[in-house]
Amino acid sequence: MTTTPVTERDVQLLRDALGPLRDREQVAARLLESSAKHSFDPDEELDWDAPLEAGKWFWPPELVSLYDTPLWRRMSDEQRMDLARHEAAALASLGIWFEIILMQLLVRHIYDKPVTSKHVRYALTEIADECRHSMMFARMIEKGGAPEYPVPRVYHNLARVLKTVSTTPGSFAATLLGEEVLDWMQRLTFPDERVQPLVRGVTRIHVVEEARHVRYAREELRRQMVTAPRWERELTRVSCGEAARVFSLCFINPLAYENVGLDRHEALAQVRASGHRAEVMRSGAKRLTDFLDDIGVLRGVGRRLWKSSGLLA
Repeated sequence: MTTTPVTERDVQLLRDALGPLRDREQVAARLLESSAKHSFDPDEELDWDAPLEAGKWFWPPELVSLYDTPLWRRMSDEQRMDLARHEAAALASLGIWFEIILMQLLVRHIYDKPVTSKHVRYALTEIADECRHSMMFARMIEKGGAPEYPVPRVYHNLARVLKTVSTTPGSFAATLLGEEVLDWMQRLTFPDERVQPLVRGVTRIHVVEEARHVRYAREELRRQMVTAPRWERELTRVSCGEAARVFSLCFINPLAYENVGLDRHEALAQVRASGHRAEVMRSGAKRLTDFLDDIGVLRGVGRRLWKSSGLLA
């Protein structure tokens, strides 16, 4: 495979298109102010002791992987709702896995930075947010009565490599990939009155706090794609594309199908053939792919990997 050469003229054109970079400390100061006003303690904010409501979904049916497939049309309402419950647990498990990776990437990012800077202070604030989110997701899985769904061992171990060798722009590109697709789905979930109140509360907290995390990551990735050396920009394009491929595979855990009495092979085949599911995934990623395209990440091999993931048309 070959990559598209990137010249210094390309970088200058990118600088011209994006305008002046925002000052790191000013961005961090605004994010810290927002954190002070809009942060939540899920243990206190949510009523964990309230009973689950009969007839409520754990995830909007339109976001369940098998929605509008021939298999979905054969399933009973009870089985559909059960699959939604298991897929909500699988996505929460994926979120915990990803947030643990993100926390380690953030610690690496600030390791050599001035400890009194607002940029570092906000990173530590975000790490604290992610700790609460991970505990919140785990508690939601337990409350729903579904098992946890670890990612496949091969991807779990690949993430060990990512955490060790990822460059700064690669880390922030992966951060956005993990945050923005789930954020899009959660923005559809928390106002949906068909969904369990606890799940709506969890997604509301996550959406509000993740908005700051996305802003922080976007600003830093934008900066890095202008200031990083060419080899690092090229590596970011490829690593981000590979991360998109892995992420899209991990978005569905086949064990969820087995746990509700479905044949995993038939279910996976129908999901792959589902035009509705393909549109959901592309829609969830569109805001991110537009941004990555604007800052020069979606080029060459990386763009082809993004297309193979199904997250880019």
